[in-house]
Amino acid sequence: MSIEIRVPSLGESIVDATIVQWLKKPGEAVDRNEPVVELETDKVNVEIPAEQAGVLESISREEGDNVEVGELLGMILEGATAEAPAGEETVEAAEEPEVEAAEAEPEPVAAGRHRAGPEARRLAVERSIDLSSVSGTGPGGRVLPQDVLQYQPPTAQPAAATQAAQAPATPVAPAEIGPNGRGDDREERVRLSRRRQTIARRLVEAQQTAAMLTTFNEVDMTAVMDIRARRRDSFEDRHGVRLGYMSFFTKAVVGGLKSHPEVNAELDGDELILKSYYDIGIAVGAEEGLVVPVVRDADRKSFAEIESEIRELAGKVRDRTLDISELMGGTFTITNGGVYGSLLSTPILNTPQVGILGMHKIEERPMVVDGAVVVRPMMYIALSYDHRVVDGQGAVQFLVRVKELLEDPETMLLEG
Repeated sequence: MSIEIRVPSLGESIVDATIVQWLKKPGEAVDRNEPVVELETDKVNVEIPAEQAGVLESISREEGDNVEVGELLGMILEGATAEAPAGEETVEAAEEPEVEAAEAEPEPVAAGRHRAGPEARRLAVERSIDLSSVSGTGPGGRVLPQDVLQYQPPTAQPAAATQAAQAPATPVAPAEIGPNGRGDDREERVRLSRRRQTIARRLVEAQQTAAMLTTFNEVDMTAVMDIRARRRDSFEDRHGVRLGYMSFFTKAVVGGLKSHPEVNAELDGDELILKSYYDIGIAVGAEEGLVVPVVRDADRKSFAEIESEIRELAGKVRDRTLDISELMGGTFTITNGGVYGSLLSTPILNTPQVGILGMHKIEERPMVVDGAVVVRPMMYIALSYDHRVVDGQGAVQFLVRVKELLEDPETMLLEG
């Protein structure tokens, strides 16, 4: 009996995907629940498992194809076993064929097929590079496009170098002049990934559809840094996770949203949806751009629970194991450009949310405190907001509330 492999429901608002790679080839055996094909959506990569054990009978769509939810991808012949190649010897008489196989020259791209995406394989073919010789820096040793671009082949043998040096010089034809007026090959066209295209589209849409403004403030991080210094070891010993800055900012944002519910809202036509729950999106840097997994009900979680959940979500982003449901439905977003050294920025809204908070690098600066100049660890914070929903006064007051809670973090504990 043949079992269909179809594109499953991929979550809210996701109707199509791109085939990244087939993890099995036609004729290969597959186990029940073993991943067969990897799809890339606007948000995450997902692997489609086999519903039954058998053999991959056929594939209907190729790597790089765009496919829609419900579309047929291939067929699995249930209960079948992979056919042995013609002329294969029995186990008892396999010694010589094994030696021959070990000495056989591998086909350049196929050797690394299952640990490299289509873009990396395309680049390898263009440069005549054997993917099996490229060290992958992606998750699980996956070969990324930049690994192929940065690959340096082994140095040629001295004899070959000597022969090349003794060979007569061959006249080089003039390089063809391109549209940029240059005759060299110092430009390269690399196709944007599906996710990068989606990020670009959504950012442009956010700027075109929302009346986006940004307001700034600065926070004296002395109190937060003091608590972290005093409680860091005991916190980690007790909870098994480091006490970072994100839990403080998440709690402060929740306090600000409770004081200014319009910042925790969504505009739907002529109606405003005010939300009394606090699902905070935390922007995490990934290979192809920021991904924003969501910490659900952040107001009900402790500092330790928030830190643990953020660490778990960030690990899933890096390992490309994030579930689509973990990206859905955030009410407000926090992004930390400070980890990359950013001193000041204007974050772009993560629509349909109407607010996003930008954190930045902590720098020691001279500040006037009680009439005296002192050095304090300061951070600029930025709130981008949709002016159609949030007035300037409300935006400023929200940011001031976040500042107050961070500069007196005990208030977050006293007020819940």
